[in-house]
Amino acid sequence: MSKSSVLPTSMCNLIDHVRNELHKIERPKLADMFGECFANTFQTTIGQLEDGSTFVITGDIPAMWLRDSSAQVRTYLLLAKEDPQIAEMIEGVVKRQVQYIGLDPYANAFNKEPHGAGHQQDFTQMSPWIWERKYEIDSLCYPIQLSYLLWKVTGRTSQFTDNFRSAVLSILHLWRVEQAHETHSPYRFQRSNCPPTDTLTREGLGSEVGYTGMTWSGFRPSDDACTYGYLVPSNMFAVVVLGYLAEIANEVWNDHTVSAEAFQLAAEIRSGIESYGTTNHPTLGVMYAYETDGLGGYHLMDDANVPSLLSIPYLGYTELSDPTYQRTRSFILSEENPYFYTGKVAEGIGSPHTPERYIWPIALAVQGLTASSREEKLRLLDLMADTDAGTGFMHEGFHVDDPSKYTRPWFSWANAMFSELVLDVCGLSIMKIVRQ
Repeated sequence: MSKSSVLPTSMCNLIDHVRNELHKIERPKLADMFGECFANTFQTTIGQLEDGSTFVITGDIPAMWLRDSSAQVRTYLLLAKEDPQIAEMIEGVVKRQVQYIGLDPYANAFNKEPHGAGHQQDFTQMSPWIWERKYEIDSLCYPIQLSYLLWKVTGRTSQFTDNFRSAVLSILHLWRVEQAHETHSPYRFQRSNCPPTDTLTREGLGSEVGYTGMTWSGFRPSDDACTYGYLVPSNMFAVVVLGYLAEIANEVWNDHTVSAEAFQLAAEIRSGIESYGTTNHPTLGVMYAYETDGLGGYHLMDDANVPSLLSIPYLGYTELSDPTYQRTRSFILSEENPYFYTGKVAEGIGSPHTPERYIWPIALAVQGLTASSREEKLRLLDLMADTDAGTGFMHEGFHVDDPSKYTRPWFSWANAMFSELVLDVCGLSIMKIVRQ
């Protein structure tokens, strides 16, 4: 990967602007951390390839996740309108993602070249290009979102190539197939000698599900196996990006057939969410479940990774003020959520993916990005700055009693989410682009 010390002028100017804004409110450490975290992804994880595509590693793992790579460059959309170099880099990410989806839409992470690195011993249809083949709905949502936002910010449509269209058609087909997972799905995944969260039950088919209209997911955005196959926040994300896809089909391709299919599928998934993805909490009332099986089973929790229930307005599925979201938010930011931890120095949402009582800066950032007041956003930013263990960067998770205990010293997605919250506090909201 490139280890460039030279930042684009547009990036330097934005860092200087944010630094000035944060010094006005006496947040010098936040100013310094933003400069480092915002630049880090560009300097350390992005590689321009000879074919014009962009390969993006996650940080301490030398593979490209469809999800992470989108989230890592998302904050750079603010620069793309005025800086063609940044716009080309982001378009290159989309180009690479589309190539990978063309290889296998069920895979979540890929190698730079077909050298066979990663989890080649898994019992599924692996290839030397694939680092890991855990099927996650959000892996297909993120590239559509990134390409759409690039269009909205810059007006460019060159990312919507024939290959992009082919990838989109394969996504539509896959989501249709996975609406009837029990009878139609070709996907199986098993891993030996691993924790239960790294493999699927029933010889790789996953736990039994009934038809709901939602589309099935084997794994969460944490790369952990779903308990129940209908992952509600990921289905919400699918509804949102299907709306984006319909708009692309209508306005860019003049293809009303693809547009109608996207609208119809979105309507079916949304109906499934509202019919099967809610539950009546004894004190809070109707709220969203994290997962369901369509057979009466509900998993009430939230995970730190996006898409999450906490991130519903961030994704663009509902408004922040939506009553069902607010009831859900009250649940997941309380100790009724089994992955909400309170300790001596912090409280927040963690994940079964990391040790107990570790909370994630990504979840703190989402909590801030969906907070209703600037004061709450700043409180969470101060907490993130105070728990960096003196590194100046975000980690995957840290212990609520001792932030010097953390996982993953280098995690670009977390740095990007921290940067997005800082930008939001400074009046530079990417969410406004999402919701326009």
